[in-house]
Amino acid sequence: MSQVGRGSESRPDAVATSLDAAGRAGVRVVEGGLDGRDLTIAIACARFHEEICERLLQGALEGLSRHGVPAERVTVVRVPGAFELPLAARRLATTGADAVVCLGVVIRGETPHFDYVAAEAARGISLVSAETGVPSLFGVLTVETEAQALDRAGGRHGNKGEEAALAAIRIANTMRALQATRGKR
Repeated sequence: MSQVGRGSESRPDAVATSLDAAGRAGVRVVEGGLDGRDLTIAIACARFHEEICERLLQGALEGLSRHGVPAERVTVVRVPGAFELPLAARRLATTGADAVVCLGVVIRGETPHFDYVAAEAARGISLVSAETGVPSLFGVLTVETEAQALDRAGGRHGNKGEEAALAAIRIANTMRALQATRGKR
């Protein structure tokens, strides 16, 4: 499942070969690739700003499918808003998921509500990763306007839901590779 340094690999996309300075210097490089065939991915998706969240979710699901994650190994849990994402992510992290993708939208308004929700969503999702060891990806748009959100949910700036899903595949494969290399120094 993993590749350390250089060499052949039965699943070449499971672990990428690095061409960065570390790889060129001959040091051991461990990096996950984009082969999702053996992965189980969970998605926590907010309902608030539903049209935008649906676009993020669609992008995530398309990205997972395109990179081989079987539909039956993907679970989507819907929560009211971005503030509830960390709670769902924590539960999903304990169900055997290789990674959890958190999707939501927080748009700045006229009150400090944006600051509290965005900060707590980010902090909570980060804590899920740190405390469970299961990667939890922050696919929450924190924007000034609805137009900015639409631009990042399949518009002119791509789809951040898809980007978070692809990052989930990479980090899940990286974590597996790190586990496989334990004690092989």
